[in-house]
Amino acid sequence: MQQLPERLKQRWHSTLESQLRFQERTLMGLIYASLRLLNPTHPEQQGLHVRALADSGAVHLCLPEHVALQLQLRELERREVVLADGRRRSVPYMGPVEVRFANRRCFTGAMVLGDEVLLGAIPMEDMDLVLQPQLQRLSVNPENPNLPLSVAK
Repeated sequence: MQQLPERLKQRWHSTLESQLRFQERTLMGLIYASLRLLNPTHPEQQGLHVRALADSGAVHLCLPEHVALQLQLRELERREVVLADGRRRSVPYMGPVEVRFANRRCFTGAMVLGDEVLLGAIPMEDMDLVLQPQLQRLSVNPENPNLPLSVAK
């Protein structure tokens, strides 16, 4: 078998790797979950039921501007974020936000960014939630179905 030059091998490998990653994302799909968002500083409000993209590759809770406005969140500060394409952007960091899912809840801040609610790793860890790609769903950790478990060491 003829040997390919190193440059072509690297290019082929990276192209194949990209195709495999794309296929993996395509096959696995996106996982959405129903959440209830509330502003704990306005207990008289009903809160909002939203459909959120659960993404363990994201870190924070991200909300579209219209959701932050409906919850009457207060801007706490501005934060610089690095977007998926590598660009940097300054966005409002709002809060506090109460996030509820099944028998779990957490309190967090939220970046105002994007056009859909994005549930990142910090609130998912706080509520002890797990992504189940094979079932395409977010669920409470089956090892701790009644109370969220946190590691504090």
